[in-house]
Amino acid sequence: MALVPFPGPQSSAGLQHRAVDEDDDDEIGGRMSFLEHLEELRRRIIYALLGIGIGIACSFLFIQRIYDFLTGPALATLPEGSRLIYTQPTEAFALYVNISLISGAIFAAPFIMYQVWGFIAPGLYANEKRFVVPFVLFSTLGFLGGAAFNHYVAYPFIMVYFASFNTPNLSYMPRLSDVFGLYMKMLLGLGVIFQMPTVVFFLAKMRVVTGRFLASQFKYAVLLIVIAAAIITPTGDPMTLIIFALPMVALYGISIVIAFIVAPKRLRDADTAG
Repeated sequence: MALVPFPGPQSSAGLQHRAVDEDDDDEIGGRMSFLEHLEELRRRIIYALLGIGIGIACSFLFIQRIYDFLTGPALATLPEGSRLIYTQPTEAFALYVNISLISGAIFAAPFIMYQVWGFIAPGLYANEKRFVVPFVLFSTLGFLGGAAFNHYVAYPFIMVYFASFNTPNLSYMPRLSDVFGLYMKMLLGLGVIFQMPTVVFFLAKMRVVTGRFLASQFKYAVLLIVIAAAIITPTGDPMTLIIFALPMVALYGISIVIAFIVAPKRLRDADTAG
């Protein structure tokens, strides 16, 4: 009968090595695989689309009020006897559909951001997670501020400027789709521009920029702002460029103040001393 060798005692180093390997296996087993990440992403996208669908359904209930609100500034600036027109059979219907889609996405924005947060939160460090809620809140307020500035200041001013070319020999009758298209382009552009204080707030919190640095670069910032305004302006006229550039310069000045306020005390004292 063959003798089976009895395994000798393992060294403490070998036992520790095996224990570490088992811990690593447990840790790896607890992590999400690539396919599980894809499944989680698919689930979050489905939830976000459902939220948008519910937002679209709700916006259809108030579609006429939303339409009147969005086209109000344009109608108020039309010369006497002028009105919005549409030249394609489906143009007015398509506009209502686009308004409902955009409104639905806006209504569902908090739920969509929650789904984005639910997907990326597990991969963030603890000190990074605490910035997510303020960032979503401030960025939303910034976009709403840009939308309000566009609706009550920038867009009416631009429409009055364009309508001033109306003469007895030139009849100003803008197309419905063109008016709404200009409104949406200015809305998105100014919504992005009004994110500047939010971005600077978090960059200053993370000590990437300081108020002193931003103030020292003011003249270069104005040059870049004019160039950026010329790029993102939906039309090529100087008045629209000014409408975009002036708020950017004002927001840059506000951002400098924010950077001084939110900077750590040590950096703030150094900026003041410098």
